Amino acid sequence: MAQWAALPAAARERIHLACLPMKDPDENALLVNAVQREATVVVQKSLAEGFGLTVTEAMWKGCAVVAHPGRRHRVADRVGDTGILVDDPHDLAAVGEAICRLLEDPQGAAEMGQRAQQSVSARFLPDRHLEQWANLVCGCCAPTPKAAARGARKPRAAAEVGLRPSRDGAPARAAAHGGTP
Repeated sequence: MAQWAALPAAARERIHLACLPMKDPDENALLVNAVQREATVVVQKSLAEGFGLTVTEAMWKGCAVVAHPGRRHRVADRVGDTGILVDDPHDLAAVGEAICRLLEDPQGAAEMGQRAQQSVSARFLPDRHLEQWANLVCGCCAPTPKAAARGARKPRAAAEVGLRPSRDGAPARAAAHGGTP
């Protein structure tokens, strides 16, 4: 806080610090959501985060991300495509350079954010997992060659077992008990 307070007024007008409440998880979640939705760039330098939920949430909201790749997660499938990876999170010059690169190219950052959202949609939404499970089950129910020779039915694709495209463009959704999702 002291370093921010020591910045010139013009810099303080552009740089915002948020002190988020940790005692109330719901309030924290609401504030993080609001900040991520309005951010141009989200920076995550965590050394220990496993899945990378902060990064994934920011990507889902269409934000360009600057992050450390961590031990068990990757920010982007392809560096520079949906996020910028900084190898050493302690290298503040490299982190600052990555942030400046995105802020100096708003159109490029917006395009990166769009690709980030598409990546999360294709990889992590429950609909995709449901479709994969349905395809797995259908594949497991395939008749053996001997059963096929007796005229057993061939397995159906996920679309044939109740999965259909959703209105919002997500890959597929299952109709729950005949209703609409």
